[in-house]
Amino acid sequence: MTKTLRYAVKHSFPIFISFIPVGLAYGVLMQNAGYNFIWTGACSLFVLAGSLQYLMVSFFAGGVSLATVAIMSLLLNSRHIFYGLSFIEKFRSFGFWKYFLIYSLTDENYSLHCSHDFDDDIDEKWAYVLTAIMPVIYWVVLSIAGALIGTLIPFDTTGIDFALTALFIVILIEQMKGADNRLPALLAFVSSIVCLVLFGPSNFILPSLLITVALLTILRSRIEPAGKEGN
Repeated sequence: MTKTLRYAVKHSFPIFISFIPVGLAYGVLMQNAGYNFIWTGACSLFVLAGSLQYLMVSFFAGGVSLATVAIMSLLLNSRHIFYGLSFIEKFRSFGFWKYFLIYSLTDENYSLHCSHDFDDDIDEKWAYVLTAIMPVIYWVVLSIAGALIGTLIPFDTTGIDFALTALFIVILIEQMKGADNRLPALLAFVSSIVCLVLFGPSNFILPSLLITVALLTILRSRIEPAGKEGN
């Protein structure tokens, strides 16, 4: 278990580094919107969706209706449906912990789960669980720290929400550097650009995901290594 814990910390440490600007920035934005560190920590723990949490700051400040919040949340996080589909069989084998793994399947945790590389002395189940726990702890602690910092130092928050976009770019670059086949990234890029032009910036995410998944399914034989086909 010690080696497994060490593996989880090492494997998730890049996410901790990337969360430093993003988590602190979110905490500062919440504090400036009038919500203290308790509210910030609660949102980070129970909502656990960085892009949605950034959007929720403007929702809170603007008095947006709960119906609007619910619809926007569904549309913005619809991509997690596709994340879950790729791990449905794996998580099912982990017993009660599958519920936590489902709950914690953020963009960052999905990236970590897709890049696991276990040695023989690593417990696979606990490596998945502990790796999922680490980013949750990082996110909650750093966002609370940002809120506390926001009470001490006045900030001009203009442009600070770009930290989340920067995080996604870093994750994409790291995934592409370690990928054997970059065709999925190319398909997703082309699909996003086409849907952005056709549907506009507010409505392109879901159709882009649907098109990307369809193309990946059709071209699966060209993307997967020969030994993995049919698995």
